[in-house]
Amino acid sequence: MSPYPDWLSSGDNAWQLVAATLVGLMSIPGIAVLYGGIVQRKWAMNTIMMAFTAFAAVLVVWFLWAFQMGFGSPLRLGPGILSSFVGHPAPTLGVTAQAQANIPLLDGLMPKFRFPESTLAYFQFAFAGITPLLFLGSVVGRINFKAWLIFVPLWSTFAYAVNAFLIWGGGWWGQQGALDFSGGYVIHLAAGTSGFVAAAVIGPRLARDRARPLPNNLPMAAAGAGLLWLGWNGFNGGDPYFAGADAAIAVVNTNVATAVALLVWVAMDMLFGPDRKPTFLGGVNGMIVGLVAITPAAGYVDGFGAMLIGLVPSILVWLSWNKLSRVRPFSKVDDALGVVHTHGVAGLLGGVMVGLLANPAVTVYLGQGGASNVSGTGLFFGNPKQVLVQLGAALTVIVWDGLVTFVLLKLIGLVLPLRLPDADLEIGDVAVHDEEAYPQETLLAGTTSGAAAAREHAPESVPTTST
Repeated sequence: MSPYPDWLSSGDNAWQLVAATLVGLMSIPGIAVLYGGIVQRKWAMNTIMMAFTAFAAVLVVWFLWAFQMGFGSPLRLGPGILSSFVGHPAPTLGVTAQAQANIPLLDGLMPKFRFPESTLAYFQFAFAGITPLLFLGSVVGRINFKAWLIFVPLWSTFAYAVNAFLIWGGGWWGQQGALDFSGGYVIHLAAGTSGFVAAAVIGPRLARDRARPLPNNLPMAAAGAGLLWLGWNGFNGGDPYFAGADAAIAVVNTNVATAVALLVWVAMDMLFGPDRKPTFLGGVNGMIVGLVAITPAAGYVDGFGAMLIGLVPSILVWLSWNKLSRVRPFSKVDDALGVVHTHGVAGLLGGVMVGLLANPAVTVYLGQGGASNVSGTGLFFGNPKQVLVQLGAALTVIVWDGLVTFVLLKLIGLVLPLRLPDADLEIGDVAVHDEEAYPQETLLAGTTSGAAAAREHAPESVPTTST
C-alpha cells in the first residue's frame, strides 16, 4: 500500500498547505490584530470581530461555489471578454476533491499539478479570505456589522471570483498575457478600489473620531504587522504551485522589496514629514507598500528589479498618502486606514512595474523536450506591449470592482442601514457587541451593564460630517 497517488509530490503538497496556512495567519490573527491595534480603543473588538467573521464567511462560499467560479470551467456569457469572464459555480466538497488538481483553461499551458484539488482550493481560499479583511480598513468605525456579514460573501462571489478567473483562472486577461504573480491586481488593487467606493457610499466616521484617530495598542499592531510580513513568504512563495527555484526567488524578492520600501518610507518621514520624525505606523505603511508592490512581480523579476519595486512605489505612495489625500475626491472620502493608498495605489504601481521589469531569464517553469521556458518579459527587456496589457487588466479590475461594490451596497442599503446609528458610533464595541478590549472598572465590578457603562462615559455627540 502507498499513501501517495502516482501523480502526487509530498514536497509540493506539503509546501502548498504550509504556504496556505501562512497566508491564513496573515488574516487571523495578522490583519485582525494589526487593524485591531491601529483603530481607536472603542473599535478594537468590532474590527477583530469583522475580520474573523469575514474570513469564515468567505471560506463557506468559496467551497460551496466560488472556487469553481474562479478556477473552474468557463461560464460562456457572450462574445469577447464575456466568453471567459467567470467560471461555473459549483461545490468543491465531494470526494473528487481528492483527485489531481486542475485548472481547465490552463491545462497544457503549465506543468501538471502534483497535489489534489482540495489543496489548490484551500490555497486559493486563503487569498480570497484576506481580501475583504484588507478593505475592512476603509470602513472601520461606522459600518453596520449585519451589513458587513451580507456584503462580504456577495462581494467574494461577484467581484473576487471574477477577478481571479479573468487573470489567474485562464480567463480573458490571462489569455492576453497579463502578469499578476500573486495578487497585486486580483487582491490589492481590488481591495483599494472596493474599500474606497465602500467608504464613499457608507459615509465618514464621526467628525471627532476622524480628527483624532489615535491607535489603541501599537505593540499589538506590531505583532500583526510581523505576521503579515513573514506570512507573505507563503503569499508569494506558494504561487508557482511547486516548491521549486521560482518559489525561492519569489520569497527573496518579497523580503528585499519590503525592506527597501520600509526604510524609504521612514526616510521620507524624517526628511519631508510634517514633524520630521520617524514613526512606527509610517514604517508599517512602508512595509505594506513593499509587500503589495512586489506581489504581482515576485516570481518574474530579478533582485535588482525587486529593489526598484521597493523604492519607487514607496516614494509615490508616500506622496499619495501625504499629498494626494488632501485633494478631492480623496479628501472627502473617509478611507479610515488609507487602504486606497497602501493597497490600491501600491498594487497598481507594482502591476505596471512588472510590465517594465519582468526579466525573461527568471524562469517560472522549465521547458522540456525543446519547449521554451515559461517566464515574463517586460518593456525593459524588449516587450513594450506588456505595459499596455497590464494597464488594461488594471482598468478592468478598477471598473468592475468599483461597480460591483457600489451596486451591492446600494441593494443591501434597501434592506438595512449600512451605517451604525450615531448613538452607537459614540460608544463603539459595547454598543455593537456588549464587550470591549479593555473593560471599564464599572463593567469589571459588575455594577452596571456594558452598554450603560459606556454611555455614562461617552462624550456628547458631535457632527458626523467629514473634516
